[in-house]
Amino acid sequence: MTTANASAARDAILAIQKGFETSGYIASDGIATAVFLAQALSKPILVEGPPGVGKTELATATSALLGKPLIRLQCYEGLDEAKALYEWKYGKQLLYTQVLKEKLGDLMQGAEGLKQSLARLHEFDDTFFSEEFLEPRPLLKALWAKDGAVLLIDEIDKSDEEFEAFLLELLQDYQISIPELGTIKAVSTPTVFLTSNNTREIGDALKRRCLHLYIPFPDNRLEQRIIASRVPALASELRDQLVGFVQSLRGMDIKKAPAVSETIDWARTLLLMHATELEPELVRATLNVLLKFQSDIELVDLEVPAMIHRASVG
Repeated sequence: MTTANASAARDAILAIQKGFETSGYIASDGIATAVFLAQALSKPILVEGPPGVGKTELATATSALLGKPLIRLQCYEGLDEAKALYEWKYGKQLLYTQVLKEKLGDLMQGAEGLKQSLARLHEFDDTFFSEEFLEPRPLLKALWAKDGAVLLIDEIDKSDEEFEAFLLELLQDYQISIPELGTIKAVSTPTVFLTSNNTREIGDALKRRCLHLYIPFPDNRLEQRIIASRVPALASELRDQLVGFVQSLRGMDIKKAPAVSETIDWARTLLLMHATELEPELVRATLNVLLKFQSDIELVDLEVPAMIHRASVG
């Protein structure tokens, strides 16, 4: 790569970071680079990491950045193509059948013999399975989006392996096969994100079709920037304490470490409480914003004064 090309790529990645920041999403260099490469290579991104680190929000921020609609498919066990791709408008087909029965005499008028009558019926049979009678679901909506879309396939690890295999054609060629209509190609290539919380291993075939991006919990510096962006009214000294306290929590042996979204909620909570610094009583009263298991709250409760001290001296 020439120096000029390398500089252009760095400028594009920086522009992505700045664009994200305007919508309140603070992206690391790795995240911005992955989005840049996905656009340049027309590749989906498989985003993995613990819950609450901003995987889903990355797709939302990309939608705002590109000015394209966000189309979301929430995965779950038992999800099939009828819910993800399309289904037929059976009510409309039934109504059409009734109309056809009433007009059957007019349709057959002038037909000579069984062969010609069947040929006329077959013409109408094809109409039953045309796009007019198709109800698009998220995957098909993304392919049909005239000016492109951001397609979010959320929590792919919650779906079955059969559904994962079903996605391979879409992720490889941005097209899908419908038996009655044939192959449908994307009008405009969508930007595709798949997210996973790693509750099961994703298959190699799907991983090969995607760029991989792992988003960990942010370090102290990045989380400071996130809180400053989302809760700008919070005093910097209190923000330092808050982030230091949350970082300590994540290092403890608890069932569920607080997510970034919960850090933001706690920052807003402290702002509502007119806090100027972390105090043991205030922290204990609001731990339920950060921690979602009573056993975790009870474990942390005993350590609160020491954790506040460590967060304050940083």
